[in-house]
Amino acid sequence: MILRNSRDLIDKFRFGFIIRDMISEEILKQIKSGATISVQDKFGTFKGIVISRKHGREAGATFTVRATVGGVGVEKVYPFNSPNIVKVNILNSPKKVHRSKMYFLRNLSKKKIRQKIGGAA
Repeated sequence: MILRNSRDLIDKFRFGFIIRDMISEEILKQIKSGATISVQDKFGTFKGIVISRKHGREAGATFTVRATVGGVGVEKVYPFNSPNIVKVNILNSPKKVHRSKMYFLRNLSKKKIRQKIGGAA
């Protein structure tokens, strides 16, 4: 298989391929706005709510995770094709989300977030 660029790699990548530096196709489908996930990278584990997912299936696709650490809101942007990501666990995923970008969660408390998107936020 000759791959000329990362776009070819994404198009050829299917469920069942074992590539250490990529997230599996099954997990990619579950990473959506409102899902509570735990991302383990080379530097540690970060647990929070996915507030956005950008650029679809492009080579530069990213997802943003937000959590409160020590009373301060922290957001991290992870590229899907990052070699630093070791493992992604989906802890909770809402059935229906009415927004694709959940930036309004930045101004809400944990209790209000639970009421808006449901589940254990």
